[in-house]
Parts: sequence; structure tokens; C-alpha cells
Amino acid sequence: MNQDKEVNKLQGQNKRTEGDINGTVARQEWAAGITDIKTKKLLKKDARYFFHQALSTPCLDVLGDCKGAYIENISGKKYLDFHGNNVHQLGFSHPKLVQRLTEQLQGLTFSTRRYTNETAINFAEKLTSILPSDLNRVLMTPNGSSAIGIALKLARAITGKFKVVSFWDSFHGASLDAISVGGEAVFREYMGPMMPGIERIPPPVSYRGIFEGDQNKCLEHLEYVFAKEGDIGAFIAETVRNTDVQLPSVEFWKDARALCDKYGVILILDEIPIALGRTGKMFAFEHYDIEPDILCLGKGLGGGIFPQAAIVTRDRYNQFPDISLGHYTHEKSPLGAMAALTTLEIIEEEKILHKVAGDSLTMFTAINILKDKYGLIGDVRGRGLLWGVELVKDRNTKEKAVHQAEQVMYECLKNGLSFKVSAGNVLQLAPALTISRKELKNAIQILDNALASVSN
Repeated sequence: MNQDKEVNKLQGQNKRTEGDINGTVARQEWAAGITDIKTKKLLKKDARYFFHQALSTPCLDVLGDCKGAYIENISGKKYLDFHGNNVHQLGFSHPKLVQRLTEQLQGLTFSTRRYTNETAINFAEKLTSILPSDLNRVLMTPNGSSAIGIALKLARAITGKFKVVSFWDSFHGASLDAISVGGEAVFREYMGPMMPGIERIPPPVSYRGIFEGDQNKCLEHLEYVFAKEGDIGAFIAETVRNTDVQLPSVEFWKDARALCDKYGVILILDEIPIALGRTGKMFAFEHYDIEPDILCLGKGLGGGIFPQAAIVTRDRYNQFPDISLGHYTHEKSPLGAMAALTTLEIIEEEKILHKVAGDSLTMFTAINILKDKYGLIGDVRGRGLLWGVELVKDRNTKEKAVHQAEQVMYECLKNGLSFKVSAGNVLQLAPALTISRKELKNAIQILDNALASVSN
């Protein structure tokens, strides 16, 4: 009986890898605290008509508007959104983007397959112009999961090998092929056999894990798998892990890139949530002075308005005209292309990368002050405007403070700050890149107050 309880406890922890906090007592208390009659009615209808799933049901609130760094419910309450599903590099409802999409709606609204359009061509030209060397071949697709699927298919075509190495705890999307290479248990439950040939290895985490922060051990493990398997076609990874914010060292990525070259493995970098300035560079791999063979982009590529993703690969891999790698209906969507093109232009015009560099220092200083102040914080890690604050019961044992993390989240929600809890105990803080310094400091103060309340 005790063994069964322990197994159930471990399974419950696995389900929290993406912050599954929808069925807890705290969530019930939050729902009970909603008093607006229209909100309660709409939440009830939402629960009636939408399919229930982990991570998004039941809903927290009913939104009526979103602008800049804020989302706003139908009662007029505003939340600084430090989650935003990672689509809000430009903030919400950026006026230039709204204008451009409105103009596009007056002209070409759909591009039938086997035809092209100038907007899509201009986007592809712009995207490849800001990428290094021969990363200049693009395929557009409506969402990040399908970008991952295209990348996996292309790697098979290039190498003639179907085996893939990925990291445990990684997230690459929710489709069956994406969860096959992903490492989060909650997405694979009930799914049965996954795509064959997936070899997962422990990630190069710096704070906990079986390598205890020694990323060289992870590299040894990676090479061991490459050598022993002998027929690995691709290595897929998030350049910087988004959910609980893990930052591999420069040496790690340089050596991993070298191992891929040594064993003839295609390096697929998933930057769907972290590109376009989130880490302070247009692309996160620029921090490491490496290049991927295939780059996956999405989420913020549509400017937080239109769903748009893409893969970019090397010119020399453009050798498969007889197969369909990404045969999607909205392959060259004029609206998606306009959203993506305008997003890239705004990042440059508003000097967002320069702004994020300054914001990064503000976040680093402020969050480390909180770490000195509260023993509940075991580790702080981040770059740009992507930060993880890991809460622990004890800094020596590093036992996860799962309950306290949830308490902090709801305390922040009450006071107008929204974010996601990842890995059960990591507060993931990812605001709009256009957030003002005043708004940023306001958010930190809300977090400070919540930590004080929970710590006491």
C-alpha cells in the first residue's frame, strides 16, 4: 500500500512538469472568489462546450481586451501578463501590426497552394537576411508543432536515418510527433506507442538533476548515445529551455555542435518560444556562436495576433522537390506573412533588442535581491526577459516547494500579475518585450509582496 502511494505521488509530480495546477484546492478557491455574474456564467459555458484538458481547463478568467503588457478581464481588471503563451514579444495589439493586418484584409486574404504572393516572398527574404551563412530556405506553417514535424521529416530525408536524440523535460509541441520527441510526461499519458527511434537523455541543467550541474557529463552521455546507436539522424533541443528556464553554457553548445558534425547528425534547434528577442538576441543560438542545421520558429512570429510558424534550413538541403515536407493549407498565408514581416520590422525599428538588454540587468538585480531576502528562493536563472525563479523548501536539500509556488502564483494573480508555474516549483517570468521599466518594477513589487505573504 505504501509503495502504491509513493508511485501515485511520483506520477502526480510528473504531471506538474508543465505546471498542471488546474485541479487543486487553490484553483477551486480562486474560482469560488469570482463574484462577477457575467464572468461566472461565461466560465460555466466555457466548461460546458470546450473539451476539457490539462493545463487549460478550467479557465482562470474571461478576457475582454489586451493591450501592451496587459490582459484585461470583462470586469475591467488588468493583469500584467508574464506568460502570454510566449507570443507577446511586441506586447498585445501593437498598433502598427493591427494597421498592417487591417490593410492586408482589404486585399489578398488567402493564397491558394501552387501560387505565391509578394507578402510571403518579402517575409522569407527578410527572415533569411537576418540569419547567418546559408540558413536561407524557408517553409511556413500555421503552428509550432507542425514546424517541428517538418524539421523531423527533413532530417530523415537528408540523412536517411529516423532516430532522434532529445532531452527529458523538453517541450516541442503537442502533436503526436512533437510529444514523441518531447520529454514531458503529461503529454504522453494514454497515448500508447510513440514515434519509434527516440533516444532521450537527461538535460544539462545547472541547479539539479543527475549530472548535478556538470554539463560535461551531459556531453559525454550525448556522445555515448551517438556512438553506440551509430544511426542517429537528428538531435533536437531548445537552445534555452523555456519552461523552467535552463541556460546551457557556451562550451556545452559549441561541443554539442561539434559532436553533431562528427557523427553526421542534423542539429534542430527549437526556438519557437524564445527567438525574436526574448533572450536579448534575435535568435538564442547567437549567444553561443553556433548555427543550427534546421531552426524552428513560431509563437511570437505572428506578433501575438496571427498564428504563424516556420522552419529555416540550409540552402544545400534544398534537394527534395519530389516530396511534400510541409503541405499545409495556409502554407503562404498573406496574413501570416504580413504579421511575421511586420513583427521583424518592429523589433528592428523600436530597437527592442537594445531595450531588452537593459531590462535584463533590471530583472537580474531585482530578482537576486529577492533571493537574498527570501530563503524560499533556491535558484534564479535567466537572460533577457526570460527568467525562472525556483522555489524550494530547503536550499540544502533543494526539495521543491510546489505548494508554496502555487500560493505565490495565486497571490500575484489577486494583485494583477499573471505568470506560469513550470516543473511544479519554478515561477516562469516572461513579460512583453515592450513592457515599460515602471511596469516591470511594479510586477517585481507584486512578486515581492506575494513571497513575503507566503514566507510568513
